[in-house]
Amino acid sequence: MNKTEMHPRNPHNKGYNFDELATSYSPLKAFLVPKADGKHSIDFAQPEAVKALNAALLSHYYKVHFWDIPSGFLCPAVPGRADYIHYIADLLKQSSSQSESVIGLDIGTGANLIYPIIASQSYGWQMIGSDINPISFASAKAIAKSNKNLSKKINLRFQNEKSIFKGIINDGEYFSFTMCNPPFHESAAAAMSGSRKKNKNLARHKHKRQQGTEKNSSAIDKDKLNFGGQQSELWCDGGEFRFVKQMIEESVRFSQQVGWFTSLLSKKENAQALLEIAKHAGATEQLAIQMAQGAKASRFIAWRFS
Repeated sequence: MNKTEMHPRNPHNKGYNFDELATSYSPLKAFLVPKADGKHSIDFAQPEAVKALNAALLSHYYKVHFWDIPSGFLCPAVPGRADYIHYIADLLKQSSSQSESVIGLDIGTGANLIYPIIASQSYGWQMIGSDINPISFASAKAIAKSNKNLSKKINLRFQNEKSIFKGIINDGEYFSFTMCNPPFHESAAAAMSGSRKKNKNLARHKHKRQQGTEKNSSAIDKDKLNFGGQQSELWCDGGEFRFVKQMIEESVRFSQQVGWFTSLLSKKENAQALLEIAKHAGATEQLAIQMAQGAKASRFIAWRFS
């Protein structure tokens, strides 16, 4: 597979048909703008337009007819999130111990509930989503409850502790995998700096489109869907390295209750160091799995104890 492309099973790997999406989700029509080639797009610098696009994607591809997030919360890029799910599916398929029934745990599911939605609707998996933010938890619960196809497949658990797995994984439970998109910034200031940089990039790409010099907006569009975000979504003390290190340390206690522990990493330099920590913690297998969405490279690490 060419690593500049999404996973071959990812339904979003050929870009967006905005007119088709607007047919599935009519509110998107209000945000459509014509391009030089006569086709439609949206202004990706407008959070409400991006939110409408997400709702349209979830309606068209995953049969989710109610989806909303509170103002100021993270609006995820659906195509890239789907890639993580499809690569986890490959990981499970390669595992000789994999049973037919798959139950996954999404740590920090967020107000958007994006991973449990894609996982349950793409593969029929049962999903548990956990979150420490009361507003995120209430939003995710409302999404799951408001869609019959989700309410049968997704349950939510509120994390009352500062732990990651303790209080979420109960005695006697077994999960085929856990997944996480950890807060990667080390401070609020770093998160703000990242947001400013992203907004500048969006403004620059918008200017290029207006000049008619952008030849392939779809490759850019799919990577520019992140807006908003709360502290628990964007940053924590020590950033993603410290968060995933804690996850690895806690995973030892639950080593017999989880098939694969996994976590996204935004910084490639963190992968090898964290895999070494997992090895020293007793993990019998450690992997770094590379992904790509257009020009954007991404990755997640996975480890297991048997």
